[in-house]
Order: sequence, then structure tokens, then C-alpha cells
Amino acid sequence: MKATEIAQANIRHSSFADGHELAEALADRVAGALAMAITARGAATLAVSGGTTPKAFFAALSKRAIEWSKVTVTLVDERMVPPSHERSNHRLATLFLLQNKAAEAGFVPLYHANGDAEAVARTTSAAIDALALPFDVVVLGMGTDGHTASFFPGGTTLDAVTDPACARSVMAIEAPGAGEPRLTLTLPRIVEAGLLVLHIEGEQKQAVLAKALGAGPETEMPVRSVLRHAKTPVEIYWAP
Repeated sequence: MKATEIAQANIRHSSFADGHELAEALADRVAGALAMAITARGAATLAVSGGTTPKAFFAALSKRAIEWSKVTVTLVDERMVPPSHERSNHRLATLFLLQNKAAEAGFVPLYHANGDAEAVARTTSAAIDALALPFDVVVLGMGTDGHTASFFPGGTTLDAVTDPACARSVMAIEAPGAGEPRLTLTLPRIVEAGLLVLHIEGEQKQAVLAKALGAGPETEMPVRSVLRHAKTPVEIYWAP
């Protein structure tokens, strides 16, 4: 198969009238997957992304009536900033997701103030390895440059973090478009998830996704790494 055919066969695309409708539907889908995992083995794991797009989804999910005390939440990626920083994904998750019923969930941060990005990545990688992997649910976002997680074009460790055989769960990466040094889950941890969602909003993101589904190198648009290597179909949730 061509790369385009692999990608098209490996997605399920759901469109919604607006961000509110999307947030409610995605919250139902994720809560259902977590509840199924809890029923099956008594626990569930969820990795979420940052940015402004998931706020409404986080708020909706936080109110879903599942056994949150049996759920462990972590982040897909993080900036090397403390939780008090306005750009911290930890802070975003605390303010919008780990509230209401979801306040009972456990949380495993990626950032720690105990060294440079590489040292922190090694510590956090061990913490992720200690979870019940693979993740039950991973929810990704996507930038207009085609990045997802912290898989940025031109990233210092892009080849390593997007290697399907990468042995690490978390790695550090720096890139011109990333701002601060980043910590990110690696491709294997993302694509092995039981439920893998790409949550995007706006016509521009839809156009970027259409381009990513076409032929081209993964280094140009790193989201292609996820679309092409996912173990189960990627569920695209989109609203204008």
C-alpha cells in the first residue's frame, strides 16, 4: 500500500456542528472506554494533550460518572515549566480536567524540577513504565505545522521519538516551533493505545489533516507518524 492508503484506512472521521457538541460526544466516548477498562481489569489509564482546544472536552469529561478513583491520568507532552506556569499542561489539566467527579483520579506529571530536560525525561519515563500499559485512551491534538504530541518538524530528537521501535516511554525534544524544551510520550506509547483520538477544530486544522493524509515524509508533518503506525484506527473528532 501507498502511505496515503495506509493513512486513509487507519482513520475514522467524526464531524460535529460546533466545539460544544464535539466536547460532549468525545467525553462520552472517552468515559465509555475508561469504564470498560475498569470493568475488565479494575483500573484505567488516560493520556491527554494541552493547548486551548481541549478545555471544553476536559470540563465535560470531568463531570462523567465513572469510577475516577480507579483512573490514572497523565500527559501526552509537557513544557519544561513548573505547574504554576501559564503554559504548563499540568496546570491546564488541573484547572479543567481534574475537577468535579474527576478530582478523584490519580495524576502522573511529566515535569519535575530535578534536572535538565533529558534527566527529567528519564525519571518520568520510568514512572510511565510503571503504569498499566498500554494506555486505555490517548487524546492528541495537532498544530498547524503538522506536529502532534511534541513531535515537531525539525525537532532535535524527532527521529528517535517517532521510531516505532523506540524503547523509551518519554523523551526530551527541542524545536524552533516548540518554545520551551519539551517532554513527550514516544510514538510506541501513543500508537498502542486502546482508543486513540485526534481532536482538532477549525477549517485550517482540517486542511492540515487532509495534507497529512497525503503522501510525504513523516518528518515534514510528524502527525503522519501516528496516522501511519497506529495499532487501531485513529478516531478523528473535528468541529469547525
